[in-house]
Amino acid sequence: MRHVVLRVPDISCEHCERTVRQALGRIAGVHRVDVDIPAKDVRVAYDEASVDVACLRAALHDEDYPVAAVTPVSS
Repeated sequence: MRHVVLRVPDISCEHCERTVRQALGRIAGVHRVDVDIPAKDVRVAYDEASVDVACLRAALHDEDYPVAAVTPVSS
């Protein structure tokens, strides 16, 4: 399992958090999504055999939450 932090500058409220969680949660292979609204960070745990970072970015882009930066995190 891989972990990544996605920097999403447009996250500003609980509605944003819910939208981001739902968008990423629909992707097969995503195991956990944690959103830090003040930091504007989304930490995602995912199965690299099923999904990649490009897919995560695309899902958020489709919801109008573009990802500004991606930081891999050791578990």
